[in-house]
Amino acid sequence: MRDTIWVVGVILLLAVTPGVSVFAAEEAAAKNGVRFGETVTHGWEAGVEVTATGGPCRGLFATVPVPTDWPEQSVRIVNEDVSDAVRRVRYRTLDGGVKQMLVSIPLLNARASARALLRFEITRAKILPPADTSIFVTPKKISRNLRSYINYSPFIETRNSSIREKAKELIGESEQAWEQVEAIYDWVRDNVKIEDGQLKGALSAIREGQGSREDAVSLFIALCRAAKIPARTVWVPDHSYAEFYLEDQDRQGYWFPCQIVGKREFGQISETRPIMQKGDSIRVPEKKKPQRFVAEFLRGAGGGGRPTVVFTRRLIRE
Repeated sequence: MRDTIWVVGVILLLAVTPGVSVFAAEEAAAKNGVRFGETVTHGWEAGVEVTATGGPCRGLFATVPVPTDWPEQSVRIVNEDVSDAVRRVRYRTLDGGVKQMLVSIPLLNARASARALLRFEITRAKILPPADTSIFVTPKKISRNLRSYINYSPFIETRNSSIREKAKELIGESEQAWEQVEAIYDWVRDNVKIEDGQLKGALSAIREGQGSREDAVSLFIALCRAAKIPARTVWVPDHSYAEFYLEDQDRQGYWFPCQIVGKREFGQISETRPIMQKGDSIRVPEKKKPQRFVAEFLRGAGGGGRPTVVFTRRLIRE
């Protein structure tokens, strides 16, 4: 067994701020829409462990993002390791479908530790291309559920004139919605040189003609949104890609994936790593600003000590 751990944080602070349907291939696949391929199953661990340092800690509250069901993904909890000091573990789903585990620890004595660690079994399907792309159109009306996928997000500057003008140029006079999105996709792949580095955003990528993998994803999404085509980020371990939203002739909507960097996969994807989250402008009650990615969080009311916290997100490949 090979374990890959990419985020484990240890912080001596009271506040920590780093950064639907169940899968069933035959039932979930619509006649004209998304089709599912072979599946892969992974193990996944997520949770928090807190130790009281220098004295007792009171009123500790932690949030941990956990995987959830998507049309191409099914999630099942297979083990829960929860300490006696944890009074309550509950869950909430934020707008956009991001799921969090909420952990309450009323009192943690000096040098004592408490944990809430979950083990999941995640089954993820590949997505095949639709049978007929000519039937798809852009949404006639942007519903409330789609509004966040058409507007500004952190590092996705949809309102900038350079991005809006380029989007208009790329969709041109084509009447086929699928061809319009594909023109945006191919332009980003052909005109953004991928380099390692920190996230700068869509505007930086279009101005400089280069950027990180995440910058390229952000630019594709920004151009789609500027063309009134909903789009969003999909987050998997160590990677992100994009989804865009179109409707069929009956106004039934579908999200289609595309791999912006690497292998050319448009309207389909062979990615089978677990989906951590979807979206890039998510409102979290404990945060003032929308979050590009919902990370872990810890706060405490006091008690004299300081909490040392370790957050775990771990992908387990059999």
